[in-house]
Amino acid sequence: MDQAERIERFLAARYPRAGIAIVAGSTARGERTPTSDIDLLLIDDDLFADVSQVSEAATHAFEDEIFEVFAYTVEGFREWADRGVAQHRPVIAHMLVEGAAIRSRTRWSAVLALGSVLSETESRIRRYVITDLLDDLQDATDPLEQRVVAGLLFERMAELMLLSSGQWIGSGKWLPRRLRAWSPERADQLSTPLLAGDFPGFAARVDEELTMAGGRVQAGFVR
Repeated sequence: MDQAERIERFLAARYPRAGIAIVAGSTARGERTPTSDIDLLLIDDDLFADVSQVSEAATHAFEDEIFEVFAYTVEGFREWADRGVAQHRPVIAHMLVEGAAIRSRTRWSAVLALGSVLSETESRIRRYVITDLLDDLQDATDPLEQRVVAGLLFERMAELMLLSSGQWIGSGKWLPRRLRAWSPERADQLSTPLLAGDFPGFAARVDEELTMAGGRVQAGFVR
C-alpha cells in the first residue's frame, strides 16, 4: 500500500490541523525494514486544541503501522531545534531539512550547513571524560567492566571526533552512521578492535584520536 496515502489518512484521523508534515527516517529514504516505524515531523500554530501546548512527542498505532510523531507550533519547533543545535544533535532540524514532502526548509538548511561549533571549554570537558574512561579501560580486568567501559568510551570518542571536525552527532544507531558518513576509514579504525574484543588495541586507537583532538586532560582540570 502506498505509504503516502496511509500517512494522509493518519493525519486526517489524528492531526487534522497539521499544516506542514515531513516524513523522515527510513521511510523517506526508501530503506524501511519489517520493524521500521514512520517518523513524522508536524509544524503548525493551530496544531493543538490546547493553545498553551507548543510541542508533543507521541507514538501511535494506525493501520498496522507505528507512527513516531514529533509535533510543534512554529515557536515550539524553533525552541527545540535551537536546543538541538546547542547540544550538537539537531535531530528535528535534520528531519526538516532531509525529510520528504517538506514546504519550507531554508533557515534550517543554512544552520545545518554551518556545522557544529565545539568550544574550547566543552572540548576540554569531553577530553577529560575520555581520559578518565581510557584509564578505567586500561586498568579493567573484569570482562563485563571492560565491555561496559569500552562501549561508553566509543560513544564519547566518536562524538569528539565528529564535533572536532564541525560535524553533528547522533545518539544510538545514528552515532556510528554519522561517524561512517564523515570518515569511513577512521570509523573503521576506531570500531574494528572494539568489535574484535581487542581492548588494548581499542584503547591505543582512542589514545591516537584523543591526541588529534587536543590531547589528554587530567591534572589541573577545573570544572
